[in-house]
This record gives sequence, C-alpha cells and structure tokens, in this order.
Amino acid sequence: MAIIITDECINCGACEPECPNTAIYEGAVEWKYNEGTSLQGVITSLQGNPINADKVQEPISDEYYFIVPDKCTECKGFHEEPQCAAVCPVDCCVPDDENVETEKELLIKQEFLHN
Repeated sequence: MAIIITDECINCGACEPECPNTAIYEGAVEWKYNEGTSLQGVITSLQGNPINADKVQEPISDEYYFIVPDKCTECKGFHEEPQCAAVCPVDCCVPDDENVETEKELLIKQEFLHN
C-alpha cells in the first residue's frame, strides 16, 4: 500500500528529500508525474488510464506535505522500509488503507516509474 501523511504533519520537510520517486510535495504545491521519474508525455497508467506525465497536477493537500499515491512505492526497489516514515519526527507517515498494494505490485510500479 502507499504511504499517506496525516494531518498531524508539522511541515518540517524531513520526508521530501528522502523519497526516491519524488512522490512527496509540500502542501499547496503543484506536481507532475514526470518529476523524479522517467515518465514523459502521454502514458498509460498501470490502471489503464491515459496520463500526461508533463501536465501540472493540483495539490492533494493545501495544509501539509502530501504523498502522490500513484508515485509511492513504499521505497520498494530502493530501500528496506519507507524512508519518509523512517525520518518523520512525529510518525505521521503511515500506511494508506485506501491504496493497498502487494509488494509485487509496488515493485511493478517502481519499474514503471523508472523504466
């Protein structure tokens, strides 16, 4: 499953540079699928949806740091554990029960993002 940042976030920013997929953004910041990945132009997502990787996306949160679920691999393929959770001083980086994925699915996503 992906990781989510709860509203207990103190906006310290410790998590953002640790993400190997550039899936973490400061609150109210626009983001793109191509940032920190090899995705470019119009692609087909793993769910079969067309996505323009170069298009600016709306922030998921306006108040605190957020993780883009489609870019989060729980650091599979890079590290033994999610690095955001490892460095978070208030333990607000937790599993996202609404985005449950197996280790195999996370590794497929990691390869897709960094093909």
